[in-house]
Amino acid sequence: MLEIFDLNVKYGARPVLSCVSLTLKPGEVLAVIGPNGAGKSTLIRALSGVVVPVAGSARVNGLDLLKMKPEQRARLVAVAPQAVRLPEAFTVFDTVLMGRTAYLGWFGREGEKDRQIAWQAMEKTGTAGLAERRMGELSGGEQQRVMIARALAQRAPVLLLDEPTAHLDLKYQSGILQLVRSLAESEGLAVLAALHDLNLAALYAHRVALLVDGCFRAVGQPAEVLTPELLSAAYHVPVNVVAHPMYGTPLVLPDGR
Repeated sequence: MLEIFDLNVKYGARPVLSCVSLTLKPGEVLAVIGPNGAGKSTLIRALSGVVVPVAGSARVNGLDLLKMKPEQRARLVAVAPQAVRLPEAFTVFDTVLMGRTAYLGWFGREGEKDRQIAWQAMEKTGTAGLAERRMGELSGGEQQRVMIARALAQRAPVLLLDEPTAHLDLKYQSGILQLVRSLAESEGLAVLAALHDLNLAALYAHRVALLVDGCFRAVGQPAEVLTPELLSAAYHVPVNVVAHPMYGTPLVLPDGR
């Protein structure tokens, strides 16, 4: 379980997150939505140790993330970032195996157990057939699946995703989020995903958190958060919300007239 209490982050003197609190349970996908600059990526950076909060705490299964060494945190929180710069010559298998870094011994050499875990992560994400391919040869959607496989190889109970569908076409957007929800439910992962697409959040997230100006304005099931009143105020544009004709989930439509 991920628990966030009154988290505050500043960049210099500028507040970015203010008193952010949240609880995320195993088996749950929570989509963090909000306009550009709301603090979605900053929240993920704070939880992963990239930036240091000025106040508040974050715990996984009762353990304080903010007081841990990086290798300790990596055993509890795995991250699939929005943009990854990896050597194009790395194979998919080598890339996924990097997820075992936090568990390597003094000499930093992976063992047979690490290789088995990496292979299992690739099988779960449908990337085993790409094992010998070079990262530079993959499409954007294939690369994103590899990043999720690498995160799975960490065997961490919490998975953080920063815009996992960015720059992907419709096929890969749907496929990635279907995969994420399936893994959350089958592996008991607590998944926090920053998303821009409100309709994808409605379809694939168990809960949605609306972040505006560094504060959560609403947290709940998609139908409770994706309302015309909340979204229009957050994005400063009139929107309509209707029931999806097939799934009954909220369908957000901008008022184009």
